[in-house]
Parts: sequence; structure tokens; C-alpha cells
Amino acid sequence: MPADANAYGDIFGGWLMSQMDMAAGLVAARYSKGRAVTVAMDGMQFHAPVAVGDEVSVFCDIVRVGRTSMTIAVEAWRRDRHQEEQCRVTQAQFVFVAVDEQKRPRVIGEG
Repeated sequence: MPADANAYGDIFGGWLMSQMDMAAGLVAARYSKGRAVTVAMDGMQFHAPVAVGDEVSVFCDIVRVGRTSMTIAVEAWRRDRHQEEQCRVTQAQFVFVAVDEQKRPRVIGEG
């Protein structure tokens, strides 16, 4: 939406990062069978801009699972709403930790 863009019509990187974090968070919560929180993210490089009106797709893969943490690779792709060609715009790895009701780390799978 226009409120998520700069004066040139390009979507803010922070907005895109939040979409990636939400997607990875869904994967982390499903895999850990409970609440999981973001604790780290590696640096993002933007390969192409996302314009207002573009369709954005986010894809996640779990690449590492520890006792309480998961590393999730995330890619964001854009597609002009009137075209079929897609373009990867950025990728990053997010680290999540499964937490209990007191927000303390818990063993993954123990909800």
C-alpha cells in the first residue's frame, strides 16, 4: 500500500522484513508446537525493489533445529500484478527460540 512506500513508490525494507518475520514465525510455531520468538536475523541484501501494487510471496525452509532453537531460511519474491515473471528480492535467515508461558526457552515440541 502507498503508506508502506517511500516517495518513489518502493516498499520500505522494514515492511518486507516484517512480512518475512511473520512467515518464519508461523513456521517456527507450527514446528515447535507452541510459541516461538525471533532472537536473531542475519543481514538482508535487497536484490530488487518492490513497488506499490506488486504481489509479494514469502517462502520458508527450516535449515537447522537445535534443542530450543530453529534457524529458518526465508526468501521474498515479487511479481508485477499483470505479469507472470517473478523476481527474488531478498533473503535472510531468522533464528527462533521456542518459549513457554513464562517466556523462558523450552525444548522444541514441548508445548
